[in-house]
Amino acid sequence: MVVLAELAFSASDLAQVRFAVSPMWEVAPSFRLLRSAAAHPVHRPWVDQVRPRVVAAGLDRGWLSELIPPSGYVPDFLNPAPTGPAPTPGAEREAIQASPADRVRQDLDHLARHQGILGPRLRTLRADPQACLAKVTEEMETYWELALAPYWARIQTVLDADIFYRARTVAEYGAGRLLNDLHTSVSWDDTVLRIARRKQPLTRSTAGTGLLLIPSAFTGPGLRTRTTLPDPPQLVYPARGVGSLWQARPITRVVALSAVLGRSRTLLLTELDTPASTTQLAQRTGLSPAGVSQCLTALRNAGLVSAHRAGRSVLYARTTAAETLLKAASA
Repeated sequence: MVVLAELAFSASDLAQVRFAVSPMWEVAPSFRLLRSAAAHPVHRPWVDQVRPRVVAAGLDRGWLSELIPPSGYVPDFLNPAPTGPAPTPGAEREAIQASPADRVRQDLDHLARHQGILGPRLRTLRADPQACLAKVTEEMETYWELALAPYWARIQTVLDADIFYRARTVAEYGAGRLLNDLHTSVSWDDTVLRIARRKQPLTRSTAGTGLLLIPSAFTGPGLRTRTTLPDPPQLVYPARGVGSLWQARPITRVVALSAVLGRSRTLLLTELDTPASTTQLAQRTGLSPAGVSQCLTALRNAGLVSAHRAGRSVLYARTTAAETLLKAASA
């Protein structure tokens, strides 16, 4: 049954509306996307790069494959409420591992009602959450390093830009405009937030105070919610600008940057529009593998490049600082 959910707001609730960027909220929808046979109009470049790594690591048949079904409910304990504006992936995994056993069992029972049966791993997890959650978070860490960490600077830039835009909306027009503009299924009227096409009611008796708004690169086109007392209700919505997330970015006017960083290092930064290994960068640029390695070490020491292990390879990616630097050079 589809209902119109209505979440009442007191003055205190409205005062506790806040935003957060949550790495773990990107795990389930991105993993689900990788398992889908459909070609995604936006994320296909990412899928084509990442899916072979995930399959090679066996993650398509591990804990996540049972915890994250192709559609429908995902256990709430996989998405703990962010305690700050931008928790680290490690901090969120620690919160998952610390989930109370009763919470885990309740979520798995809910998943079983949706799916009809729990897989063998999830039956083991239900029987002994404390013993198994470490294995779950270990697999989530592997997935993060393979699928999301090399791209996180780029993803976070989009998420931060969304929050900046919405914060500006609040400053210029007030919280009502913010809530009305979040999504086509969300509307604000006086003291009530209404969410259309929701399968379950949403009331303050089932949700904590305030509201936590989380932009997402992989959630879409619909909304995702989490209501677990005593946490504030979480509303995850598609971030603005996701459509251009994987488009190649023209890099021009970097002559001045070359004078500072050197031609080879600047060339490597521009080539890292998508994460790549030393061998791949050497093939693309014509630089020797040793020269590429030396330049990457210098860029990494300067905080412009990050390294992420992917099986036997190491993928290098631009950091947020490098994205900002190249954007300024191209302006």
